[in-house]
Amino acid sequence: QVQLVESGGGLVQAGGSLRLSCAASGLTYSPSAMGFFRQAPGKDREFVAIIRWSSNRTDYADSVKGRFTISRHNAENTLYLQMSSLKPEDTAVYYCAARIVPIATAYLSSPGHYSFWGQGTQVTVSS
Repeated sequence: QVQLVESGGGLVQAGGSLRLSCAASGLTYSPSAMGFFRQAPGKDREFVAIIRWSSNRTDYADSVKGRFTISRHNAENTLYLQMSSLKPEDTAVYYCAARIVPIATAYLSSPGHYSFWGQGTQVTVSS
């Protein structure tokens, strides 16, 4: 049974930093890509960042470029999201996602292309 477990969320003041972790277990094969998405109240789930497992190629939403960094620990199937210069508009539940079968990079920013999801971790940024 595949499980993705996020941790590291919390309450932080604007300008502060947090690091999210996502531990993956039960995967029969290494993921082709993993990423973080977020969902604020009343809004759709949106792309934040992804990383291709084999190439380490990363991609970010424009709203987080230069502030967030996604990385992974290959041997432990663990994903990280370092978030800096946080803004109140970053407040959301952050979800980790994974897919096994490779697809074109253009599709990786869409939540519908991920088979496995974590339970989410709340990030709240106060002004």
